[in-house]
Amino acid sequence: MSPHTAQPWLRRFHPGPDAPVQLVCLPHAGGSASFYFPFSQALSGSAEVLGVQYPGRQERHHEAGITDLHALADRIAEALAEGADDRPLVLFGHSMGAMLAFEVAARLEDSGTEVATLFASGRRAPSRHRPPENVHAFTDEQLVAVLAELDGTDTELLSEPYVLSMILPAVRSDFEAVETYRYRPRPPLRCPVVALVGDRDPRVDLEEADAWADHTAGSFDLQVFPGGHFYLSAQHDAVVDLVRRRLS
Repeated sequence: MSPHTAQPWLRRFHPGPDAPVQLVCLPHAGGSASFYFPFSQALSGSAEVLGVQYPGRQERHHEAGITDLHALADRIAEALAEGADDRPLVLFGHSMGAMLAFEVAARLEDSGTEVATLFASGRRAPSRHRPPENVHAFTDEQLVAVLAELDGTDTELLSEPYVLSMILPAVRSDFEAVETYRYRPRPPLRCPVVALVGDRDPRVDLEEADAWADHTAGSFDLQVFPGGHFYLSAQHDAVVDLVRRRLS
């Protein structure tokens, strides 16, 4: 995959054409590719990290967000398949990104592109459904309260009107994509799946995370970390160590 392939969907913060593995990282709802800058830095040499940049944020802020998760997965899979090279391809997604990673992995495998491993973080298995909260229809104030509760956004940013005007449209479109998503039954993935979850995550319990085992014909492992929905920020080093060990 060349440095200029599949733009504007992919960001390389630390290009590593000689790295043995490509690790594609998909952000949470409202998140951007830069969320994975620390991952890219820490794993430099072990993997070339590609951060997926969804429409509607940062340099793509002028683009409308995609409110259909299946359509979003189509676009990401196309971008990845277009620039695939001979290196193993690993997917890591957190929250909404985990569901997208699953759908992207399915599309890649169906089209003949092998996925080496899927890391599904902070999200219940695709077949496990909760009644939607319709967060995407909340007022701005209610939406900000949800973001503050999840603790994945700097609280100082949430108090800046200009910043909120930039990020809330993307947050709203992402929540709509998540809340309207419905799993379409399909054969299990061929690739191994590693599910990661915080032990105090209000959005996914351990039984829901363990149900990822039903979605792979390969090996499955559940890793539980201390923390809530954004456990991986506080547990960054432990998560990086886990990923590095799996990649090797």
